Parts: sequence; C-alpha cells; structure tokens
Amino acid sequence: MPRFSIIVPSHGVAGRLPLALDSVLAQSFGDFELIPVCDAPDAPAASVAAGYAERDSRVTPVHSPPSAGLAGARNTGLRAATGAYLLFLDGDDTLAPGALTALDARLAETGEVDVLYAEHERTPWWEGEPVNPAAPLLARAPKGAFVPAETPRVTGVQLPAWSAAYRRAFLTEHELAFPAGHFTDVGFGGLVTLRAERVAVLRQVVVRHLLRRQGSRLNLPVGHHGELLDQTELVLTQAAGVSAADARPGALFEELFAVVLKTAAHPARLPGSARRAFFRRAGALYRRHRPAGFRRPGGKLGVQHRLLAAGAYTAFRALRGAHRKASVAAQRVPRPRGLRTRLYYRRQLHRRIDPHLAVFCAYWGRGYACNPAAIHAKAAELAPHIRSVFLVEPDQAHTVPEGVDHAVIGSRRYWQLLARAKYLVNNANFADGVVKREGSVHVQTQHGTPLKKMGVDQSTYPVVAAATGSFTKLLGRVDRWDHNLSSNTHSTHVWERAFPGSYEHLEYGYPRNDVFYTATAEDVARVRRQLGVPEGSTAVLYAPTHRDYRTGFDPGLDLEAFCEAVGEDVVVLLRAHYFYDRGARPSTGRIIDVTGHRSTEDVCLAADALVTDYSSIMFDYANLDRPIVVYADDWDVYTETRGVYFDLMAAPPGPVARTPEELARVFHDGSYADDGSAALRAAFRARFCQFDDGRAAERVVRRVLLGQPPEAIPPVRPLTERVPAPAAAPLVRS
Repeated sequence: MPRFSIIVPSHGVAGRLPLALDSVLAQSFGDFELIPVCDAPDAPAASVAAGYAERDSRVTPVHSPPSAGLAGARNTGLRAATGAYLLFLDGDDTLAPGALTALDARLAETGEVDVLYAEHERTPWWEGEPVNPAAPLLARAPKGAFVPAETPRVTGVQLPAWSAAYRRAFLTEHELAFPAGHFTDVGFGGLVTLRAERVAVLRQVVVRHLLRRQGSRLNLPVGHHGELLDQTELVLTQAAGVSAADARPGALFEELFAVVLKTAAHPARLPGSARRAFFRRAGALYRRHRPAGFRRPGGKLGVQHRLLAAGAYTAFRALRGAHRKASVAAQRVPRPRGLRTRLYYRRQLHRRIDPHLAVFCAYWGRGYACNPAAIHAKAAELAPHIRSVFLVEPDQAHTVPEGVDHAVIGSRRYWQLLARAKYLVNNANFADGVVKREGSVHVQTQHGTPLKKMGVDQSTYPVVAAATGSFTKLLGRVDRWDHNLSSNTHSTHVWERAFPGSYEHLEYGYPRNDVFYTATAEDVARVRRQLGVPEGSTAVLYAPTHRDYRTGFDPGLDLEAFCEAVGEDVVVLLRAHYFYDRGARPSTGRIIDVTGHRSTEDVCLAADALVTDYSSIMFDYANLDRPIVVYADDWDVYTETRGVYFDLMAAPPGPVARTPEELARVFHDGSYADDGSAALRAAFRARFCQFDDGRAAERVVRRVLLGQPPEAIPPVRPLTERVPAPAAAPLVRS
C-alpha cells in the first residue's frame, strides 16, 4: 500500500496538466501513486496521462465522463486509490517541492489522523504576489493532533479539498464522497468536519493553486448558484444529528452562511430576479437549521444574518449597495480612428445584429487566404443563406478572387460589417477597437501549429515580447474568441496556456489543409505550370521562417550553390515568411520566387519535397506525406531567443542538416526520401496531423454557421484511411 494516492482531475486543463503531474513525480518522497482522471480514453488529457503512465509505473490513469463533473472525477479517483492517505490536486495546480516529505513527517509526529489540513498558496496567473489564506486559520489550531469539537473553527468549509490529506480508511468507513454538483468542496468539507474524530494541521504550503485568468467557474453568472444552497442543506441536515453539546454544528452554520451571504450580495453572480429567489430560499434554510443557542456574529455580518433570518430582501439589497451596476462602458467604447468613424461605428453597434452575415479576414487583411478562405468557400456550398464578406487592406483588394464580396479595411462599410455581423472569422485578430457584441460569434482559426512560443508564453523572451506589444491588449482580443481551432492535441494544449480564455476548442483540423486530401493529379500539374516548374524536374520548396533577432529577409542559404550541388533536375521554390511579402521577386535560373503567390497550399502541392528550418509549414506539408528536410543551422540561437515548445531535433519530420554541405548531401545521395526519412515522417504525421483529413472546413461550417450539435459533426477519419494528393514526381513518395 503506497503512503499517498494523489488524485488529479484533468477536465479542461490538458494544457497545464503536465505541470501538475511533473510536480508530483519530482517529489523527493516517492511512496505514492498518481491517478490522473481523464474524461475518456480519447480526451485531450488522456494522451498526456498515457505518456506519463508509459514512463512511470506509479501513474495509473482512470476515466470519468465530463457529465459527472468535478465530484464524479474525484470520486472515481477515490475508488481507484489504494494509498493510506488521499490528496486531491486540481489539474492546473502543483505540489510544492518537498510537500509529500513534509506531510509524511507531520503524520509521523501526530500519529494516525482522519484529516491533516495544510496551508496553500493562491498564485495569480500572470503577475502579483502569492497569498496564503489558510495560514491565519491554521495558526489557531493546537500544535498536536486534536478532536475537531475542541477547535470547531477549523473546518473544511473554509479550506478547499486540495488543502488536506485524508485517511482513506476514514472516508471508506463513513462512506464519504464528494456530493454531486457545483460547490462540491463546500459539501465535502462540511461532511468531513462532522465525521472526523482526530485531525491535525501542517503549517507549511503544500499546494500552489493557480488563480485562472477567467476566474473561478463558481463565480460566473449562470444558474448553478442554487447548488450552493443544496450543499449547505446537505451539511446542515447531517449536522442536525450531532450532539447539542458539540460546537461543530454552530461553527459550520456560521461558515456556511458566510459563503451564502457573500454570494447573495454579489451582483455579478446573481443577476436580477435570481438574487431574490436565492435570498428567499437561503432565508428558509437559515430559519430551519439555525442551531439552538446560535449567536450571530457582530458588525455588518451580524446585520446581514438578521436580515436573512427575517427574509428582508429589500433591506439587504440596500445594505449591500446592490443597486450599483457593474460598469462595462469602458469595454464598449469603440476606438476606431477619427471622430466621424467612431460616431458612425457607435451608431452601427446599436443596430440589430444580422443573423445571416459573416465577416472573414486573414493575416491582418493581406488577402483571400488560409483557414478563413477555406471556411468561406465551404460556407458558400453548405450555408448559402449566409452572406459572407472578406476584409482586405486597400492594396490587396485586386487580389480577391472574382465573385468574392469584400470590403476594404478602414472604410465605413468595414466598420458597419464588424458592428452587425453575427459571425466573425479570423486567423489572426481583429483590431483592438472592435467590440464583442452579445450574440456575435468569433472564430479564431489560427494559422499554424506552434513550434515557437506564442501568446503570453513569449513574455520571458525580451526580443519577442518587445515586438508583441501589450499582453493586456492581446488578452483583450482573446476574450472576444468563442471558438478556437486546433489541428492536433499539441496545439490545443499550447493554445490553452498561451491564450488563456473561456473559448471552446474545436479540434476539427485546419480547413486550409483540406485541399491536401481533395486535390487531384490534374490540380497538381496545373499549379506547377502556373508557378513555372519545368516538366520532369524535382521541385524543392524552401520556406525559412522569420527570425526575431534579424531585420530584413535573409534566405540563410546560397540557393544557387544548393542547386548546383544536388543535380540539374532540381529547382527551388523560394517561399519567404509573409512578413517579407513585398511583391514578386525576379526568379533567377533555377530559383523560382513564390513568396507573393496567394496560396501557400498551392505551393505545397507543387513541391516534391520541403526544406525548412522552424516554420510551421512543416506541420501542414506533412499531410502530403512527401519528404521533409530540416535545415537547422542556428537552432541553439533560435531556441534561446524565441523559445520552443518541443525539441524539434529530437523528433524531426525527416533528416536534419546543420550546414549547406549536409543539406546538399541528403539530396544528392537520396537519403531525404529513403526509408529512414519515411519513418521519421510517419511518427511526425501521427503526432501533428491528427485532425486534418479533408473535412475540417465542413466541420467548422456545420458546427458554427449551421449550429449543428457536436455529435452531428463528421468524425475525423483515421490517418491510415486518408489518401493525400499525388505528387508530380513518384520517386519522392514513401
């Protein structure tokens, strides 16, 4: 039997789950079992937990459906546990270094106890000093083990479930489990307090709790606050059977109603008429369960007790200043440039949202491209009742395909569309001045799988952070998102950390990559002719990424020398990062500059092989199952200045070359397309091409524009059943 069982629910925190699991496995005290609780075997967190289980036999994942909630997940872990003591750790929290050693030492001092309460830190998600709210409470407890009735103020109502270690036999004997519903910690903590016979405290931080940027779900203005009263009633009903000489019921009553009164007075939690109904029911519970001889607290809290007991809602509302309405004016002030434009946009915001209007934009208006363009095209097919308008910069208006309605960014029509559109789809972000209207739906499609650090993860890299600008403004834009696309679970986890928000992840794949499974040999030949690829030649796409520590475009490779070294049948398609798209460059010899070509997907279809450094194009191109070579001449510098999410050198999609000579050699000897290269590519595709199967755009249109439920969305086809578009040169096929 292990000393400890650590139970870690993981719903909605797959991106941070590795931090929680690492904090447990890094403990110097090793006698434990770690039980991650995942939604299902195919849930985002399940693959994370499975990877840890493969590496460490102490990790034993279990599954609990999302419908069972946090209580169900913890109870599932509790049933699977075999340890002497149980700890509950939220999936986005961490165990402090040395926590298990300290708990074990304290239990050795006190002997067997039912509950060992410990201190915890609440850490702001971004910046600020951690606080230790449990310290004042636990400081009043006796030094050794004690009977709860002797120190009734130390209860589980004031402490979260993860701020204690529980003797498993005690929970089993009294059939204690987490009650269903929200506020389960309140119910569980109260029931444990009533049943415990011997407890102790540890005056040391054991858990570091992350305060989420979105705040606690329990504080949101939705219909779950009545469940707080359910938990209160559950505990007080059990307390009625405790001896009248025991001080615990009185202490629990006061602490429970401190939580109830705080909620009753909070306008953001209980808007409008819901607050009156909550107050009325709370008053009935108060009168029914008030212990004999209970003395109300003094001061304003005591006045609130009196008003609750009397059912005097109007007086209570006046006392707490509930007439004050939360001001949201600052968030709703439009900020386009120019007084006339601001006034015009403000007027448009007061007009009704057009339920059949969708606005699309890609790369800050650079043209009709990427995921927004693919969704736009599919919407015309599946949702013809939706009027779709693409937004472009003035100098890109001429590039919009014929038949595509478009508006110029900054024009009066542009602001009118943004004010009235039901659906807003972008692969970057709309301007800061755009207001998120109630009822509108913002879809963030992203434009690549992240290798380099993104979002707030860039904050520790000075060069990148300086270029990013205000992270506060960035997160303000994130708050407008309703949906965020992912093409693999790696991306889902990264977006969760890099762009913390309350949006829904859509693991549907990238719509722009659909063409890699729908294009025909005729399509490939047509694109090659358009780009000027000589018939019978091998086209190598060279696509280097942007360097934050450089100014201007530097190809980083002598392409003419490369062509000379690899053979006369090779041509290079040069695709610079879109930051350096300044129109077509003159093609010279066997170098064809395709940077200005509208469609990256077309360029990939035309290429027989890809050479890139750290560009996200490798993740998209891998769908074609064609050779990829990584040219990593400055990997160490890049990782130091930009930061990356995984070691590409340890898991590349093909051979890695660090010098021009090595790069020429893998093409000259054919190893770029041999069995070893194919094996690397297969592993890479399995990891990063999870959801790209040719139907991503359809899934987005059906889910977002047509409002179909998740269960009606076409499932992702297994990788083994997908057939990529054929390459022009069969010799490079694996």
